[in-house]
Amino acid sequence: MKEPSAADFQLSSYDYALPEERIAQFPPEERGASRLMVVDRKSGENIHTAFAQLPDFIPEGALLVANNSLVVPARLPGFRPSGGKAELLLLTPPPLLISAAEEEDGWKHARAEVLLKPGRAIRVGDRLTFGDSIAAEVLAKKEYGRHDVKLFWKGELVKEMKSIGRIPLPPYIKREQRSEDLSRYQTLYARRDKAGSVAAPTAGLHFTEAMRRTLEERGFSWAEVTLHVGYGTFSPVREDDIRRHTLHGEFVEISPETAQTVRRAVRDGRPVVAVGTTSCRTLEGCFQLHGEIPEQGWHGWTNIFIYPGYTFRVVEHLITNFHLPQSSLIMLVAALCGRERILDAYAEAVERKYRFFSYGDAMLVR
Repeated sequence: MKEPSAADFQLSSYDYALPEERIAQFPPEERGASRLMVVDRKSGENIHTAFAQLPDFIPEGALLVANNSLVVPARLPGFRPSGGKAELLLLTPPPLLISAAEEEDGWKHARAEVLLKPGRAIRVGDRLTFGDSIAAEVLAKKEYGRHDVKLFWKGELVKEMKSIGRIPLPPYIKREQRSEDLSRYQTLYARRDKAGSVAAPTAGLHFTEAMRRTLEERGFSWAEVTLHVGYGTFSPVREDDIRRHTLHGEFVEISPETAQTVRRAVRDGRPVVAVGTTSCRTLEGCFQLHGEIPEQGWHGWTNIFIYPGYTFRVVEHLITNFHLPQSSLIMLVAALCGRERILDAYAEAVERKYRFFSYGDAMLVR
């Protein structure tokens, strides 16, 4: 990979033309029926195929690492003290709230970060209600609509959220939630005890049970990490010089079993394939903090921002979707294969009518 140029650090360098009709508004009729663009860094060519052919293009003996976080119905409709409508988007992963909760008068409570609407009408000290089992006292206003609140709930938090809330579909999906989104905006391997994301790790949406069996039969290994996808995945980069941008922190977990599996793969020279940018950030963020993947695993916060000039320490290959212009995610992919290379691939994808973003088609950078 050549050294980054001055243009690689300019936000405007990550723009590209995308007709609105190329933004997927619905998942494909069948899970796994997506297209796949293979960006081959050695040959310089782009291969156009179906996601079902993925095993033919992954390096022999590779370890795939996927994110098993579950998307929660984190968008809660409710009311302000005046009776006016309010909406809360929970940013703090529920597992962290549950572990930190205290109980008082039959209500559990913990400090949380949220987005609130309408922000101008909500004041510090307001108590907002969401059904009969969730409430929030506003503690502080922050930038870009974020607020600190004291979140109150009765019963099981995630269960109550499911009865009240909606899946926070990305803002570029211009429709209301449908019943199919409850299953299709989750990976099949998402774990109920890892319920904490406000957005799906979308590269994983393509994987079916049949694909998992094929990968196993072909000798590929599989491991899982957890990154609770936060609002930062939608939050725009606001600095013209991207080096001045700071990503919103996300909570990650790497189990001892996964840590040892990844360490063995690296030791044995087996390629590590990240299933999605979230898995990539988990592994690289852990390495950045510790200088390795600790044998005992790790859990904590990462706000690693990967852009051209970054040296990957663990991940060699990436399965991903097509990302928004000027987003931190397209910058991560550019760090792996080069900004001009990825923008050329995106232009080719537009020309060939690939479907973009969360419910869109897939890419393998190898």
